[in-house]
Amino acid sequence: MRARVKTALALAFTLPAIAGCEKSPKDRLQGQWDGQSIENLPAAQVQKATGWVKDTHLTFSGNKVTVQIPAEAPRTGTFTAVRKEGENLLVVFKRDEGGRDEAEMALVGERELRWRIGQGREIVLTKRN
Repeated sequence: MRARVKTALALAFTLPAIAGCEKSPKDRLQGQWDGQSIENLPAAQVQKATGWVKDTHLTFSGNKVTVQIPAEAPRTGTFTAVRKEGENLLVVFKRDEGGRDEAEMALVGERELRWRIGQGREIVLTKRN
């Protein structure tokens, strides 16, 4: 009987701790992400687009984000990440100078971020060490 009580108490304290260990989408986005590739493009566009993607960077720090896209000045602002389903996120960006953008993304594991840009295309970014 005592063994059952001890087991029940151990589970009562352990299970909530395990369940609470999952990081929020905001926490998982934290850090620097570097563009690696783009998927679902016509073959003739892949090389040029990949060069552009490799100069694309996202930096998440607290509730701040900096988006660096080639041939444009870096944009900074705040962000909110809302889990849509599973690994899928809706990330809402609010620019410091005004304006709001939304992006559909997916966190794949701890080191891959897929930015869905439309027409089945995705920019694949990896987390910097």
